[in-house]
Amino acid sequence: MRHLPRLLAALAFLSICSLAAGCSGTDEPVESEGTTADELVTSNGRTAFHYFVGKGLTKVQAAAIVGNLQQESGIDPTSVQPRGPGRGIAQWSNGARWNVSRHDNVTWYASQHGASVHSLSLQLDFIWYELETFSEYGLSSLRHASTISSATYVFQQDFEACGQCDPSRRLRFAKAALAAYGNGP
Repeated sequence: MRHLPRLLAALAFLSICSLAAGCSGTDEPVESEGTTADELVTSNGRTAFHYFVGKGLTKVQAAAIVGNLQQESGIDPTSVQPRGPGRGIAQWSNGARWNVSRHDNVTWYASQHGASVHSLSLQLDFIWYELETFSEYGLSSLRHASTISSATYVFQQDFEACGQCDPSRRLRFAKAALAAYGNGP
């Protein structure tokens, strides 16, 4: 119950933001205005969705993560933010969570596991490592989120640390992921 006020605030924010003319952030868009839900269905998205469901998250929670990753990078593990520090599927910052932060960076984690920093499976494992290891990245809050809106917002706020996040686009991606991957076995 202690998460209820936060979830209600998230829902109110998403509702207001989706109606606001200035809701779009300055993050580079991953899709064009005419992109359909079918075009958002990718093998990397499917892999990520099933990975997080396999870790015990609900389909709604897994879709929320996929929606955020779609916004961040198109779920491309080789993605580099144009004119910015973001790297990989979660756009971890070069000079911090990508390669510097002590025991909390992709490069260190890859070297510990003998894998490439550009591997999708390594980056998914690193997201899970961060969620389980560092409470500030919001795994507990994510597990308490029961709607696609609240789960998308929680992951955006606690894990992504995005500047201007464009939550309505993240939510659109999350809903597309849930529709594409959440109804099958």
